[in-house]
Amino acid sequence: VHLHHTLARNVYTAPRKLRVSLNAPLYFDAVMESFTKLLDGHCLCVISEATRREPTHMLSWIEQHRIDVLVGTPAQLKLLLDAGMLEQAWVPSQLMLGGEALDEVTWQRLARSDRTRAFNGYGPTETTVCVTTFDIQGTALPRPVIGRPLDNLRAYVLDEHQHLVPFGLPGELCFSGAGVTRGYLGQPDLTAERFVPDPFSTEPGARMYRTGDKARWREDGTLDFMGRLDFQVKLRGYRIELGEIEATLRSHPGIRDAVALVREDVPGDARLVAYVVPEVDTAPLRDHLREYLPEYMVPAAIMALPALPLTPNGKVDRKALPALEASRIAPRITDAPGTPTEVALAALWSELLRVPTVGRHDNFFELGGHSLLATQVVARVRVRFGVELPVRALFESPTVATLALRLPDAPTATVLPPLTPAATPGPHPLSFAQQRLWFIDQLDPGSPLYNMPTALRLSGTVDVTAFQRAFDALVQRHESLRTTFESHDGEPRQRIHPAPARSL
Repeated sequence: VHLHHTLARNVYTAPRKLRVSLNAPLYFDAVMESFTKLLDGHCLCVISEATRREPTHMLSWIEQHRIDVLVGTPAQLKLLLDAGMLEQAWVPSQLMLGGEALDEVTWQRLARSDRTRAFNGYGPTETTVCVTTFDIQGTALPRPVIGRPLDNLRAYVLDEHQHLVPFGLPGELCFSGAGVTRGYLGQPDLTAERFVPDPFSTEPGARMYRTGDKARWREDGTLDFMGRLDFQVKLRGYRIELGEIEATLRSHPGIRDAVALVREDVPGDARLVAYVVPEVDTAPLRDHLREYLPEYMVPAAIMALPALPLTPNGKVDRKALPALEASRIAPRITDAPGTPTEVALAALWSELLRVPTVGRHDNFFELGGHSLLATQVVARVRVRFGVELPVRALFESPTVATLALRLPDAPTATVLPPLTPAATPGPHPLSFAQQRLWFIDQLDPGSPLYNMPTALRLSGTVDVTAFQRAFDALVQRHESLRTTFESHDGEPRQRIHPAPARSL
């Protein structure tokens, strides 16, 4: 608590008390951070499970409760951004992200945003959840970093002999300090393996936690997260032991070998998949896995192969495993969709799940669907059928046939007016983001706070004519680059100017 009370002072310090979200199930380790917010006198706002599942409902909830600090995972934030969070009238002033690695696209969107300040957090449960943070807003770094350790914590990047490695070289990320917990209850061997004496401390009894994560120090003093050293991965906030999945698959009669891994063949769509040998019907394997493993450890897809690819020294070559091509996945015997609604739903699922055929009795989640894809199904159903369907409907009716029966009774979706170009040259009202910039400029005229200069070094001979054409095309395409603000009857308005002809 002392460590995270320090985090609360560092991140949540404000001239007023903030409204902070509790955006996690009560069994999730990040709930521990809620105590620090209460200790510092902030208001804790609890989000219901049903609200968390619906991005549009969550945006309404954030605006209704005037949430200042939103705590969540990158996967959830990506859905909120796609639903238009940064264009809402009310946007949380701070975002606290953690639970899984942040992708580059979301990182860059947050870096460019002037409406919210996002922090990328990292930390295992064994070190009291969050141990490093990085302020993303305005950063010029193109890829995610996990930042620096918090107060009362020390971070080390070590080799296999627990020696410090030089800057820029990868090693195991380890932590010592006030946040390191005592160990694993009733598991002395695992505790001894992960919680070791701190070789860099003069304090008697000081211990260090070995995370098993690969990292490296950057020259600017921040840490790069580089994945796991072993086969433990995190997917949508769950910690998954790939070796346990492989052992369970091998225990099924007729399976000679198995490999499990997380693939991201489509950017932003990471999936847990498995490969088995020999080529057998994979349908019974899912039921076998469910007998021994929780649902989040059951692979979204299982591909049967005649043999696993090997490296020259005889080890499994994981990089050579084939992508999830529909033709390589074991075929399923399905009943074809019987109504136009079922045909449309099956086509929608086939596109999202990237499977060649979908039967009327096929289960969405058994085909590789998950909660994040479920929100996309609901969004496409809204566009295709014009009805408002809650995400929970897909969980309650996970087959094409059962979901199709619910559509006639679903309420009509709200139709938003189409976006069309303005008919007049203006002046026009300001957007929410423009209003914010205009207001700040009234308080501090001419401030360069929101200028983000970047220097680029070009090698070779510059084609000035081509450069001029590219620059002119850029200004012509993006009206925001030739927009100014002016006052009309005491109200700010934006005026879009014609593209000027300039010489570089």
